[in-house]
Amino acid sequence: MSRRSLFKTSLAVSAVGAAGVAFTARVAEGAPNPGPKADPTIHGCDDWGARQPTGTILVENHKPTYIVVHHTAGANSDDLSKDHAFAISRDIQNFHMDTRGWIDTGQQLTNSRGGHITEGRHRSLEVLRGGTKHVQGANVGNHNSEVIGIENEGLYTNVDVTPQLWDSLVALVSYIARQYGIAPEQIKGHRDFNSTECPGETLYARLPELRDAVGGRLGVPVTQPPTWPLLKVGSAGTKVLAAQHLLRAAGVRDVPVDGVFSDSTFRAVQGFTREHGVTFDPCYASRVADESGLLGAGGWPLITPTLHPGNQGDAVRAAQLLLSDGRISPAGVADQSTVDGVRAAQSANGLPATGVIDARTWQALLAR
Repeated sequence: MSRRSLFKTSLAVSAVGAAGVAFTARVAEGAPNPGPKADPTIHGCDDWGARQPTGTILVENHKPTYIVVHHTAGANSDDLSKDHAFAISRDIQNFHMDTRGWIDTGQQLTNSRGGHITEGRHRSLEVLRGGTKHVQGANVGNHNSEVIGIENEGLYTNVDVTPQLWDSLVALVSYIARQYGIAPEQIKGHRDFNSTECPGETLYARLPELRDAVGGRLGVPVTQPPTWPLLKVGSAGTKVLAAQHLLRAAGVRDVPVDGVFSDSTFRAVQGFTREHGVTFDPCYASRVADESGLLGAGGWPLITPTLHPGNQGDAVRAAQLLLSDGRISPAGVADQSTVDGVRAAQSANGLPATGVIDARTWQALLAR
């Protein structure tokens, strides 16, 4: 088998999606990308006065699968200088080493509000430039062997990033994606892996825009990936009510069924995820609020069972709520009407119209 044929065969079994296949093929075949070729300026650890790591930096013998966007959840400083960016990098390293007990900065790269990019964990820049391996960081619980993480200075729960930070983020993510052949749909937020606010509601809401911008620079089509919603104290409505039914179906009997994510629902989620061994990996946002009872990517997969026609109970009621905006059959049975609604939702989201509710279908229903 020729190298080209072998490459195409490997792509056929890849799960990166159509845009990922197209982009990886372009990179492998040496096709020119229409976007800017100039590498962004990245200041290395020596430039900002990093401490030496206290342990061995692990270099994974493979490329990362995902580029992950974070925020530091700290003050939104008006100091846009390079000196300030260097000071932030030192503060982060001190916090990670002295408080968290890590060997070095957790993320591979840091982006300041002034648009100054610095290397985080030692050797990250050197290995990134090689384009075939990556430094393992400590920024996404249970996924650090798969991800390269970018900390963005600031708190973006309800305010936007600076234009400087945005422009440098687009340039940096485009560079990483080009180096590793990562498709735009593999650009994620921390909350896509763990139940955390990170990178903040406002910045997270701009990730589709970031993927489009990166796709435009690299000349590849962009498919927006499915996601799990994040529910927290103060959330209310059909999704919360569906979540409460799903928790009851999973055996949590002390959760209210009122459509309000109150302290009691927070405690129910907190206890359930702990019981099921979900490691609470607090992000910087834990400085602002307790995240241990948020319902997000760390919890939804545990409470969304695969449902078939004829199934009944609280999980079916949850699906019916999401399908009909609040109306459920009294018996909570996946009857023909429910199956037809599921098939219609699946078709509308480009999924096989099986009538079976799997993880992708749950995500599609929760996105309605």
